Amino acid sequence: MAVKLKKLYEGKAKIIYAKTSKEVIATYKNDATAFNNLKKGSIKNKGAINNAISSYLFQILNHCDIPTHFIKKIDKKSQLLKKVDIIPIEVLVRNFFAGSLSKKFGVKEGTQLSDTLIEYCLKSDELGDPHISSEHILNLGLCDLNELELIDEYSLRINDILRSTFYSIGINLVDFKLEFGICKKTDELVLADEISPDTCRLWDLKTNKKLDKDRFRRDLGNIEEAYEEVLNRLNLTI
Repeated sequence: MAVKLKKLYEGKAKIIYAKTSKEVIATYKNDATAFNNLKKGSIKNKGAINNAISSYLFQILNHCDIPTHFIKKIDKKSQLLKKVDIIPIEVLVRNFFAGSLSKKFGVKEGTQLSDTLIEYCLKSDELGDPHISSEHILNLGLCDLNELELIDEYSLRINDILRSTFYSIGINLVDFKLEFGICKKTDELVLADEISPDTCRLWDLKTNKKLDKDRFRRDLGNIEEAYEEVLNRLNLTI
């Protein structure tokens, strides 16, 4: 970036810079973390790969009338976004048992759920992102009932769109994490954060090969190659 911009926030995967009072620039990092930042590392080209994938998927969602914070991809690692106030909830959308859900209930990973499951976590590294209920959300004042209902509605629609997108390239969308915020410019609820192999469990349809951050979490190796495979199947470049 030629002009030095004010850094507003640095997270585990992105740095957010001020652009205007209503717009920000998000720059993706190669840093990789897992287990609430207990495991740390770096994945070559992860920032550029996730930027390309997330930009593409946000464009699809925008075209499908899902309101998002995404405006455009501006360079290899950066996006121009609408400025939002993030609602401190992580929305987990699950199509199959995997990860903590399998461990919690003793169900084999890869077992399909009878219906899409939506779970919530409080967005708090300090507290370990604890699972919370809709009643917790409303009593803690994290959002109101209308916003929560809209979050659920958007999450299910996003799931349908993304499952179809990935299925068409031979990938199963096992589960994924979403974040939402209130847009500073329009005061509407919008999808925020990113959609990438960092935030989705993506398995090859035929082999169940993991093409996501579980390769980093579980020391499976070939992490960059897995991310690149998702990029290539989507016919994208960095």
